[in-house]
Amino acid sequence: MNDLSAMTDHELVQLYESGNDSAFDILLGRHQAYIYSYILFLVKDSDVANDFFQDTFSRAIIAIRSHKYQTNGKFSAWLTRIAHNLIIDKSRECETTCMVREDQVKPKALNSLSLSEATREDEIINRQTREGIRRMLDYLPEPQREVILLRFYDDLSFKEIAQQTGVSINTALGRMRYALINLRKIIQTRQLSLVG
Repeated sequence: MNDLSAMTDHELVQLYESGNDSAFDILLGRHQAYIYSYILFLVKDSDVANDFFQDTFSRAIIAIRSHKYQTNGKFSAWLTRIAHNLIIDKSRECETTCMVREDQVKPKALNSLSLSEATREDEIINRQTREGIRRMLDYLPEPQREVILLRFYDDLSFKEIAQQTGVSINTALGRMRYALINLRKIIQTRQLSLVG
């Protein structure tokens, strides 16, 4: 197998487009810190930044696999444009109240799933928050619940989740995205508390 880490971004994109998932893992490793930092700089909230980060790479995966990626310019600039556009779209988006199903194809930027107040909370609050989220997972479809548990409780990467569940990275990212949207809706519609 070729040394993927020695390949250019454009070469890795072409390889991923042809079905090599390992090529995407290299691209993600190269650009995740920069893209996350860029998003965090704009939104000033780590939960919101995580949501936009996941959505940015989900959109990139879809575009590449749909042969819509154009090789003019830097790959990092393209990712930055995706993130920027998602943030702008979100700022214009009206809040909806319906639950989002995994099979719906009209993607929307994520809202924040506020897991706790953005202050320095102690470990007790963090533990209560995690327990509160676990209770809410019962309301999610099984594939979405599984990806949340594997990512946040077992601390698996999306590549590991994809391998363990027998799906593509794209599917794992999509399930996470819809799970976070649905958890936010559950919190709003059922007036559930994350702590206490």
